Amino acid sequence: MEGYSETISNNKSVIAIKDLKPGKYAFKFFHDENNDEKLNTNFMGIPKEGYGFSNNAKGKFGPPSFDKMIFDLAKSDTVKCTPSYLLNQK
Repeated sequence: MEGYSETISNNKSVIAIKDLKPGKYAFKFFHDENNDEKLNTNFMGIPKEGYGFSNNAKGKFGPPSFDKMIFDLAKSDTVKCTPSYLLNQK
């Protein structure tokens, strides 16, 4: 599993991953607002930074299942996702 990082400009961030083979994929992401390379949470484990999953999948009381996140990549494609901000509303 690899990690990727990119800056945010005009409320967007684009991560290009080259040479992915066709197949089933899923990913998670977060907005590292304080640049400490981790998703910060409060004392109850609720994220203090924006986060999200492929397919804009949502979970109840935790992350969504892999089945909700998975998507088929058949060719070069663009996947758009929107982060959720639970505590620090953006």
